[in-house]
Amino acid sequence: MFRPTADRSEIIDWVTSVVKQAGADACPPLIVGVGIGGDFESCCLLSKKALLRNLNDANSDPFYAKLEEDLLTSINATGLGPQGLGGDTTALACMVETAPCHIASLPVAVNIECHSHRHKSVTI
Repeated sequence: MFRPTADRSEIIDWVTSVVKQAGADACPPLIVGVGIGGDFESCCLLSKKALLRNLNDANSDPFYAKLEEDLLTSINATGLGPQGLGGDTTALACMVETAPCHIASLPVAVNIECHSHRHKSVTI
């Protein structure tokens, strides 16, 4: 839970530290979902929802699209790399979903997914 005065660099640093802490156990390269806003429970659901977006679709709000880009750059700069063996591809995407929240709080949640969990299905 951040203070509403938190700036984007604080959020970027925190999300990046969550990914670093997960390390190789999370099976990089990762997909990172970030939920911002709502209440604590809905924030966590937003982070899960973010994981389900198409990886090529940036957030429709330019502010959050730039945040997604900056988060991905910061995460990949950790040097964790595929399987934690080093490199510049720790994450394939970082997706952000948001909701309005109370003025006195700023909930942020992170959900991490191994790239191999992404499946596609078609119903005929």
